[in-house]
Amino acid sequence: MTADPTIAVPELAQLTLPDVPEELRADLEAGRPVAWSEPLTIRTYEAETPSEYPMYLDQRVYQGSSGRVYPLPFTERIADEAHDRQWQAIHLENRYVRLVVLPELGGRIHIGYDKTTGYDFFYRNNVIKPALVGLAGPWISGGVEFNWPQHHRPATYLPVETALERGDDGSMTVWCADHDPFTRMAAHHGVRLRPDSTVVELAVRLHNRTSERQTFLWWANVAARVHDDYQSFFPEDVRYVADHARRAITAFPAADRPYYGVDYPALAEAHPGADRIDWYRNIPVPTSYMIVDSQQDFFGGYDHAAGAGFVHWAERRLSPGKKQWTWGDAPFGHAWDAQLTDGDGPYVELMAGVYTDNQPDFSWLLPGETKVFTQHWFPIPAIGPARQATPDAAVGITTGAGVEALFAVTSPQPDAVVRILRGGEVVESRTVAMVPGVPVSVTAPTLSGDDPEVAAELVDASGHLLVRWAPTRTTDEEPWVATEPPAPEEIASVEELYLTGLHLEQFRHPTRSPLAYWEEALRRDPGDVRTNLALASREHRAGSYAAALARVELALDRLTRRNANPADAEAYYLAGLILTRLGRDEEAERHLGKAGWDGTWAAAAGYELAASLSRRGRLRAALRVLDTLDGVVGHDSRRAVLRAVLLRRSDRTAEADALLRAELVAEPLNVAVRVLLGQPVAEDAGLLLDVALELRACGADDALHLFLRAAAAAPTDAGNLGPVAHYLAAQLLDRRGDSDGAARERAAARASDLTRAFPSGLDAHDALVAALEVDEGDAVAHFLLGMLLYSSGRRADAQHHWEAALELGLRDPVLLRNAALAAYAVAHDDGTAWRRYEEARALAPADARLLYEQDQLAARLGQSPAERLARLEPLAEVVLRRDDLTIEYLGLLIAEGRAAEALEILLSRPFHPWEGGEGRALATWDAAREALGLPLADPPASLGEARPRYTAPAPVRDDGTTDYFATSLPELLLFTRESAGDGV
Repeated sequence: MTADPTIAVPELAQLTLPDVPEELRADLEAGRPVAWSEPLTIRTYEAETPSEYPMYLDQRVYQGSSGRVYPLPFTERIADEAHDRQWQAIHLENRYVRLVVLPELGGRIHIGYDKTTGYDFFYRNNVIKPALVGLAGPWISGGVEFNWPQHHRPATYLPVETALERGDDGSMTVWCADHDPFTRMAAHHGVRLRPDSTVVELAVRLHNRTSERQTFLWWANVAARVHDDYQSFFPEDVRYVADHARRAITAFPAADRPYYGVDYPALAEAHPGADRIDWYRNIPVPTSYMIVDSQQDFFGGYDHAAGAGFVHWAERRLSPGKKQWTWGDAPFGHAWDAQLTDGDGPYVELMAGVYTDNQPDFSWLLPGETKVFTQHWFPIPAIGPARQATPDAAVGITTGAGVEALFAVTSPQPDAVVRILRGGEVVESRTVAMVPGVPVSVTAPTLSGDDPEVAAELVDASGHLLVRWAPTRTTDEEPWVATEPPAPEEIASVEELYLTGLHLEQFRHPTRSPLAYWEEALRRDPGDVRTNLALASREHRAGSYAAALARVELALDRLTRRNANPADAEAYYLAGLILTRLGRDEEAERHLGKAGWDGTWAAAAGYELAASLSRRGRLRAALRVLDTLDGVVGHDSRRAVLRAVLLRRSDRTAEADALLRAELVAEPLNVAVRVLLGQPVAEDAGLLLDVALELRACGADDALHLFLRAAAAAPTDAGNLGPVAHYLAAQLLDRRGDSDGAARERAAARASDLTRAFPSGLDAHDALVAALEVDEGDAVAHFLLGMLLYSSGRRADAQHHWEAALELGLRDPVLLRNAALAAYAVAHDDGTAWRRYEEARALAPADARLLYEQDQLAARLGQSPAERLARLEPLAEVVLRRDDLTIEYLGLLIAEGRAAEALEILLSRPFHPWEGGEGRALATWDAAREALGLPLADPPASLGEARPRYTAPAPVRDDGTTDYFATSLPELLLFTRESAGDGV
């Protein structure tokens, strides 16, 4: 009989979890974990259809890095009313723990329930109620969200593929796989339970499927339901915590200075203990803190009221990141809580970073590189905040009248020994049978908790140490704090100029470009190798192949002037990629071969070389290259796919299939492998295109039918890839000499629905360029290529293509709007920008997004409030569909002496704030009341926000520049003027 996995939640019906299926009961009762798929009905506020307009938000400040979202469509509205919806759910359970994974929401863990204590150790949100907090719009609180390659994960509101796997040790794993919609990297995460263990294990494989080096981060975002008696705990060697980008620090757990605008020492003078920021109740404003320089592997949270909590454990060498985030225990934060739940109360996020310890803090993945790691969570019973933990056990320590150690285990431990020692000598000891969920204590009444020689241990019946606590010795030396880099002309050396630019690019800085630093470096030293390669890589990624090649050749000239075998062969590798794109295959192969002399680039260069040889029909040569890599360099599933293609083309099908089946053991959801084995895969255009491009790179014959399947696949919230798939098919048919078939595919592309067709990547770029080489009059190709180039920083080129599409007679609101953006931002042609918006609105007069953008442009062009109001007022029904446009409209009413009307509208509809846009509705409320001579008053709950007690640091300085360390910026950034030096 299992514990009932429900706990009463006030004011909200608890999710009803289904019983274990009858056919799995025997396994569960025997101690084996089980998993099954069964829908879960959850009250849901739907995210509305994403915008039809591409969002070029490169300078949007999001979590301290760029909030660019293209090519992902951006969702801007959430439904005001909820309904019951069935969500696909994977249920995973063993004797002690029950989990629910939601594949349609990024494969997040939605429920983590401790059956031994009846406690939800992860915050169980009983509704799906997104707020506009995510990178691409909607985001929900609760459970565990797995964030990569950026925070909050771009695919957090997109589906993943799943598979269930029974391990040889009896474990059960729910595998989830997605493809990053930006660069199409692949991630597998497996949620695993083992027999007779409370540990929730996460097994992760991150694979850079691309030919370019990529940046990424990984944060597992765990939510914990909180109240006045909830405490976050971190290792004892944590003496300081840092804000985003380490722009500020404070002592921990007692803050010793103002932090996020709150003077904690002053609060503690009036209310002792109010400076302890490990307690939710003491933090009155939205606050992040990330631990600094801990050498320990664990942290977690503890609910003193429930006598339960959880621990996260991961090896510190890979997982240094330990963070808490809260909206704050004050009306402002409670208003945000209400945006995300219907009654489940506040929560904190206790986040674990792998290959990162701050946000933003991106690491690198080499081309083809796979990184593998694990994270572990487990519930703890009434031991208090853990003072030390391992995957086997945790220990809490209390002092006062002696020293008491309270131990909890993650699996049954018969004849375990708990003991307290001093100076290595046992002072107190007990032998006891331990089980999960039941703490065991041992007390040494004569010892002092301040004694540095005291220790507490738990060993199993065989004498193996499970967990050991001893006091941690640390210093109070303050850690470093980040500073804004000087202007390029103020930096002394070319090396520092290069490194500063690299930092800005690696960390995806939203408001500072690396170009100014790199250009200054080349002004001083035109032949600097590192800077030329950095710019060449940037130009290559934007499709500027000739310019990129010229820079690489300049770098190679210096690099090999006296040394034909440089220590770093990146220049050869990059030259190989560029020459391949230019169709100069034999030259490319020579450069890739030389790049393979360097161990850093051997795997990536070897794959590219073998793929090129395969495309040219040199099968045995390609296999020989792979023979030098397999078993020597790191795992890259692309190599297995390429070898299988080569084997099949060499009539060695049985060998190929055996290789592919072995690859599925490592990556159960690898789409390319499954396609080659004839296994079913989702009819998802993005996945099908990924596989088609990978197989085309290998020289396989399977690519064409996959392009056609992708073209026929239905568009999703991730976008519409149909038109690009047709152009890719046309390019492939042209290469095969089938010009008639290619023409049919280009005609199909032109006839396609272009809604949310946002092309990206070099393969799409090359296919669109190829289409225009065949037919310069293809207006759709001009339109799509312009979108891709604008997102790549080639904005003048994008404007040229959009204007060409218009000259060819294509009329589309998205095209006209895009041309308007370029006219304003690139050409600084205000008249054309305004005219294009007028044309777009004539085609889509009821489009609220267009109306909002046009009004934003009107403000930038200096139009008076009266002019803007006169334009908006006849369209009030359209205006009121958007919160941001409504707020603008109300501001205009107030400016024109009609504050009473503004106040009436404020009270007539709900508003949904967005992260970074807090305060807009509240400021309008205050302005309306002030204009009417009414006293300051708290806003109604329908405004979605409350008055903050403290003033947050302003993201924009008094001189109008953006704070280098700003973590959010609410302004619309589509209308940013570009200077002649901007762009790639």
